[in-house]
Amino acid sequence: MTRRDTAVVLLSGGLDSCVCLAGVLTRYDAAVLHLDYGQRTQVRERAAFDAIADHYGITRRLAVDVSHLKAIGGTSLIDDALPVESGLPVAGGGVPSTYVPFRNGNLLAIATSWAEVIGAQALVIGAVQEDGSGYPDCTEAFYKAFAAAIDAGTRPQTRLEILTPLIHLDKAAIVRRGLELGAPLHLTWSCYVSQERACGRCESCRLRLRGFARAGATDPIPYA
Repeated sequence: MTRRDTAVVLLSGGLDSCVCLAGVLTRYDAAVLHLDYGQRTQVRERAAFDAIADHYGITRRLAVDVSHLKAIGGTSLIDDALPVESGLPVAGGGVPSTYVPFRNGNLLAIATSWAEVIGAQALVIGAVQEDGSGYPDCTEAFYKAFAAAIDAGTRPQTRLEILTPLIHLDKAAIVRRGLELGAPLHLTWSCYVSQERACGRCESCRLRLRGFARAGATDPIPYA
């Protein structure tokens, strides 16, 4: 049997990263990476990460404590003194308070180190530019620039591609893709605020609910 290439999949436990993983498994063996950075829903996101990995029988997994991001702060996902925006993002509305400064840069740097050690050929991240929140580290330009940094900063024999399969999809298309792939969307968690029942009010919840509605599907997670 031909040995398959390996991809390091950045798995937050949310909808987008779960759909990415489901798609990647059709082509690659997967190793999954998660960051704990002091986010409000850290415990719930970690539980979702483990549940999704268990669902697919993935044993190669790594959860990394990057609590220095909490010490740095500057985001409402960590700092209780900063309010989390409610409602849907508005085009041209600026970068919301839920942006974690250069989080995806930190995440990709760690993923690159792990990928080089285990001999992976790809990094996969569920970044969404089209229906996103205006985060500067979720753009196609950012990932192209980071890919160049990987090429410059790794061993000559390392060949590591960054894959962003959802970058130009909206949330409805992501939901439809997840359903087509049979992804365990009921195990995912997207809420920025609550760890028991999703609040249904924060920007992430509203994007998710709108995506399911436009896809003609019912969101399987519990809401307050």
